[in-house]
Amino acid sequence: MIFSQDRSKIRQHYLDVWRKACNKEPLDQLEQLIADVIREHPEYHPLFSNPDAAIDSEFYPEHGTTNPFLHMGMHIALREQVATDRPPGITDLTRKLLLQYQDSHAMEHEMMEALGQVLWDAQRAGKEPDQTVYLELLREITTRR
Repeated sequence: MIFSQDRSKIRQHYLDVWRKACNKEPLDQLEQLIADVIREHPEYHPLFSNPDAAIDSEFYPEHGTTNPFLHMGMHIALREQVATDRPPGITDLTRKLLLQYQDSHAMEHEMMEALGQVLWDAQRAGKEPDQTVYLELLREITTRR
């Protein structure tokens, strides 16, 4: 369900996973990943206590609100990219960044800036994300620290 285009279904999946995790029910590998990311974001836990609001809420950046589902989804995307080394080279770059940051969560936030930029550019151009540009943006992070 995490790969659906239906926003409500995706959000419901997050809610279901969190409920299962809180009840100590068995989780498959993807559900465990989602639960780990939710656990790392206690600022979003109140949202998960009100499922109707979580599913129906709108999050507008121009009003200073971050979409928690998008934010957590980017963490998940990064972890999946690193686990599969797609695009090729991201796993090695991530290792280098982790040595610099020594805080994987903060490191992922830096990487999310690059991912977000590449996704935004691709969406505006109506093209696939440019993996070469993405990896270059990630390499630039390693030179800033």
